[in-house]
Amino acid sequence: MTSILHIDASARPLTSVESPYGSHSRRLSARFLSRWREADSAKVIYRDVGQKPPSPVSADWIRAAFTPPELRMAWMADTLAESERLVDELLGADVIVVGVPMYNFGPPAQFKAWIDNIVRVGRTFGFDRSRSGEPYWPLLSTAGKSLIILSSRGDYGYSPGGRNASINSVEQSIASAFSYIGITDIHSIAVEYDEFADERLQLSIGEAETEVDALVEKLAAARRAKATA
Repeated sequence: MTSILHIDASARPLTSVESPYGSHSRRLSARFLSRWREADSAKVIYRDVGQKPPSPVSADWIRAAFTPPELRMAWMADTLAESERLVDELLGADVIVVGVPMYNFGPPAQFKAWIDNIVRVGRTFGFDRSRSGEPYWPLLSTAGKSLIILSSRGDYGYSPGGRNASINSVEQSIASAFSYIGITDIHSIAVEYDEFADERLQLSIGEAETEVDALVEKLAAARRAKATA
């Protein structure tokens, strides 16, 4: 059974199926999970960081995270408790599905707080200043995990080669963080034209949903083949 970590980061609590003012990124992530359950079985862990964001990194958090586990004081373990849970959820997932809208050219602050909690020295990346060559290395490069970024944008032309591609910091920043810890099988789909609210938006939604369906079919089939190999 595939383990899926499903994360939504939109400040809008409803999908655009449920409300005309709802979230398109939530719409896509919900569709991904619905289609996956139709295609294959899955164990799903859900986190709504848009409504319940993780605590941001603090000075105490940094001190605790960079203290070797065997030397941590009790308050350090308490400070890192939330981060430990988030990392454990990530480590236990085969597929990570994130619904992340574009806010001012980047991901929401709530999602950045989640990223900051799971990019962890000693847990998702290694660091040794005495190591020959590169002192940092990914710890999840052999885990076989896939990341799916499902986004939405008010304007259009943010995909590679588009008129606004150079100012799109959503997919690239997320991919950079995940690649750093060793997750490089990354797929992205987005809805555009949200602020136009016309037929171009409806066409973009339809295209994105078709892409989601095809991606689910592809990934679910690959997981089934791997399980029976």
